[in-house]
Amino acid sequence: MSIFNIKHQSKNSSARVGVIKTQHGNIETPFFMPIATYGAVKTQSSNEIKQLPSKILLSNTYHLYIRPGTEILEKAGGLHKFMNWNGIILTDSGGYQVYSLQGMRKISNDGVTFQSHLDGSYHHFTPESVVDIQRSIGSDFMMMLDVCPPGDADRSVWIDALNKTTKWAKQAVNHFNTTEPKYGHKQYLIPIIQGGTDPELREQSANELLELNTDAYAIGGLAVGEPKNQMLDTTELVTQFIPKNKPRYLMGVGTPADLVKCVARGIDMFDCVIPTRNGRNGQLFTFDGKMNIRNAKYKNDHSPIDDSGISDLSNQYSKSYLHHLYKTEEILGYRIASQHNLSFYIHLMAKIREAIKNDSFISFANSFLKKYEDKIL
Repeated sequence: MSIFNIKHQSKNSSARVGVIKTQHGNIETPFFMPIATYGAVKTQSSNEIKQLPSKILLSNTYHLYIRPGTEILEKAGGLHKFMNWNGIILTDSGGYQVYSLQGMRKISNDGVTFQSHLDGSYHHFTPESVVDIQRSIGSDFMMMLDVCPPGDADRSVWIDALNKTTKWAKQAVNHFNTTEPKYGHKQYLIPIIQGGTDPELREQSANELLELNTDAYAIGGLAVGEPKNQMLDTTELVTQFIPKNKPRYLMGVGTPADLVKCVARGIDMFDCVIPTRNGRNGQLFTFDGKMNIRNAKYKNDHSPIDDSGISDLSNQYSKSYLHHLYKTEEILGYRIASQHNLSFYIHLMAKIREAIKNDSFISFANSFLKKYEDKIL
């Protein structure tokens, strides 16, 4: 039985609304996942994430493995209990984090050997051990170990990454099928389609991974340095290979405009650090465009940060006050901005879903993109 049901298909694009069912709740697509790398969304509590509202968040296998470690997580009863979160959790495999450890890791046919970024200790990830770690974490969605090359890599590098990713995916599925969840709820294993921006390689990767017949599929290796138009073209291409009854997850993307454009290309699941990272740097997203709260023009602006109702904190405090918090480097400023941006992303996805249901998605998308000074669909 499929975990995904499509409820409405856009008439003028590949956008669709659906529902994914898990034992930690059902979630309507398309959706955005707040990033909780270490089991915490920066400056926000689990209850605040729930109130955004969000039913899902993303944590990272590599970082949780390094600390607190699987022993502590198992004693706590898994990550859900450890962080007091009863919603859905997706964990990245840690492959991207390991791959980014230039000079501190070695990729071989059987996995990746790397040094901890904390103490330099050596560790080895295999497709099987990454499944085991995520069993200990207890995430609802587990990403398979993959190789994620940069967007400007040679074709030979993309081919090698593709071949290793396919080989590891087969090993991961075999191991997954011989192990059991530790905490009583069902887990789902997701492979990652690679191939750079090469259409032939992307089709090959998709076809090889589709043979595994998993419950969902991810598109990786994008937003890693390639031109934006190539990211969009590759996304549109790969969604054509993934069966319509499978959720499509575009990893690490992106800006508000990226989300709108990629929903139009058939993507159902997103994650990105932009809402919290840019918020900590003073950039806020609104439905009227972007705002840099550090700008001197906000020093005496006593109007609400945003009175649209998407975030209580944004409505309670003024632009002048938030500008002041950034100038004095007060943590409250980062909390306000992070909560605001996360709320914006969640409400943007809600508006997108509503527009798809009403068959007004293209109109909504073009109006929104104009405010973000981006090209219309």
